[in-house]
Parts: sequence; C-alpha cells; structure tokens
Amino acid sequence: MASDMNTRSGQCHCGAVRFTLALSEGFNSIRRCTCSYCRMRGAVVVMAEMGGIDILQGAEMLTSYRFHTGAAQHFFCSRCGIYTHHQRRSDQRLYAVNVACLDGISPFDFPEVPVMDGINHTSDTGKPTRRAGTLRFIPAS
Repeated sequence: MASDMNTRSGQCHCGAVRFTLALSEGFNSIRRCTCSYCRMRGAVVVMAEMGGIDILQGAEMLTSYRFHTGAAQHFFCSRCGIYTHHQRRSDQRLYAVNVACLDGISPFDFPEVPVMDGINHTSDTGKPTRRAGTLRFIPAS
C-alpha cells in the first residue's frame, strides 16, 4: 500500500486483530447508517475498496455476522467483540471500516457525520441512497 494520508493502520480493542487499509476517499466517505444493525452498533465508518484492507495479525480471531439478505458481512474480534469492518451490501466492492479502530482516530474527531438511510436501503427500494440526517458532536467547554 502506498504511504500517504489515506493509508492507515488499526486494531481491535484487545489488539488480537491488526490491519492496515487504504481509504478510498480519505475521510470524505465517513458516515453512519440507520439500519437495524448499524443503529444498535453505533459505529462511525469510512470506506476502503476491496483489497484495500490487509489483515496483518489475527485473521483467525475474526468472526462474521450476516443478517436480512446476508449480502453484507460484518467482522468483529471473537476475543473482545469489537466490530472492525464489514463488506457493504449496496456496493460489495467496498468495506466500511470502524474509525474507532484506526490508530490515532476517534469518532469524536468529526464534528458532523452524515447519517445514511439504511432502513430504506437502496438495494430494497431501487432508489439512490438517501441521507437521513447528520450526527453532531459538540464538545463540552
């Protein structure tokens, strides 16, 4: 992977799973989703293209979960339970990666995060993905 601002490293909470990734659009693709799983998980994600994630350590520790159509595959560490990334349903050439797992990055680094309408998923409606709103973080003074 090229060494630039779009190349990042990350890990799960316990460090059993370590990875590097190339962000497809930097942090311009950051988002949340309103689908039932994402709503409960609460992660802020950023996109990496297929082949853009390299699991350096702990591939055997990753467990996956699928629901509804089974198209999206969500990965998490079987030891600490942290969601690291998932293969997207709407574009299976992309992975959504949990920004909280990226070294030196926090979901609270982003004052505004677009929230996409996953309840009315584009694969179900045939319509373009709709923005459902914006998640804002306002630090206390």
